[in-house]
Amino acid sequence: MNRMRAALGMFVADVFASMPRKDQRAKGDCYLRGLMLDGRRKSIQPMAQRLPDGDMQALQQFVSQSPWQWTPVRRRIAERLVEVVRPEVWVIDDVSFPKCGRASVGVARQYCGALGKRANCQVAVSVHAATDTASCPLEWELFLPEEWADDTQRRKAAGVPDEVGHVTKPRLAVGLLDRLAGWLPSVPVIVADCGYGRSVGFRLALEERGWSYVVAVEPKEIARPTGAEPHQPPYKGLGPPTLPRYREPARPLRDLIDSDTRFEDITWREGSKGSMTSRFAVLEVRPSGKEASRAAQEHAGGRSRWDGVLPVRTLLVEQPAKATEPTAYWMTNLPATTPIADLVRWAKMRWRIEHDYRELKHGLGLDHFEGRTWRGWHHHVTLVTAAQAFLTLRRYDPKARTAA
Repeated sequence: MNRMRAALGMFVADVFASMPRKDQRAKGDCYLRGLMLDGRRKSIQPMAQRLPDGDMQALQQFVSQSPWQWTPVRRRIAERLVEVVRPEVWVIDDVSFPKCGRASVGVARQYCGALGKRANCQVAVSVHAATDTASCPLEWELFLPEEWADDTQRRKAAGVPDEVGHVTKPRLAVGLLDRLAGWLPSVPVIVADCGYGRSVGFRLALEERGWSYVVAVEPKEIARPTGAEPHQPPYKGLGPPTLPRYREPARPLRDLIDSDTRFEDITWREGSKGSMTSRFAVLEVRPSGKEASRAAQEHAGGRSRWDGVLPVRTLLVEQPAKATEPTAYWMTNLPATTPIADLVRWAKMRWRIEHDYRELKHGLGLDHFEGRTWRGWHHHVTLVTAAQAFLTLRRYDPKARTAA
């Protein structure tokens, strides 16, 4: 325990170096120990009671009122973790925190993943670095529902900055990625579920930045085979010339899979019950629909310049051996020549995030914070991220003692 305490002290001195005062760094060290010690509840009062140097009032002031900036702390955590973990992907996801009442910042009746239904909760968007063996959160953003945008009374009570308004989750995710791209040397493949993958605007934003992605999409999304070619209808002399059209109608992704589609068995990792294997196929498609066409048109520079040719994207499809139809779809801007085993492994690497949330919530008290303010929420999330980062770095330490 003494060796661990010394390692934690060095970690705190590094990641909390941006805090201007020594007593702030000391409280940060104390708070991290409270999060990592045994105990069912990780809110401030029970943590202060368990800690020999715990002062509930001082910890409360440090988290909820102290003006220290969380962004430099998160940046240093991200820099340290990326150096050690060397992520293959960044995973975008969101997590919910059930709440009672209306005063907690960002709380509203919305879909709550923790409960599997609409409920009163907070929702946060996060970006995680992940490999097959490790993962850790890098950056967070609290989602502010639309009802909070113009509610001056609640915003003032919760201390929401004036420049913060309602932003959709895909746009929040792009903002997080932009921030991380400015901090870190490179951006790996970006992975997300269909909550983000269904947004053509989100996918186009990643492409405009030159980033590769593998994102889940819904089977009802429509597309055309890559061989579909547009034709130019004859001009009849009335109005502007007609834009090129496709003779072949767009179809849902599920309808593009037929008996000629070649599936192959791919094993992507070893699970607790053996190898995880399923059947996958790779196709090239042209995403269609109004949103896809509008995005392609705007990207080409306007209606008059668009030539009607929709971009080709790679579609990864999963259909287990005993299934009668595909069960999952992923869209990517990586070429179809990319090894299918790599595409599958990256797409499936999102499972690591569930480990993160389980440790963050059940082990480190991510959802135990009882404060209501914008500053308090961001301070608590930053400290929980620091605690999880310390544990992740310990797991990578070759000298760490582990069970046989």
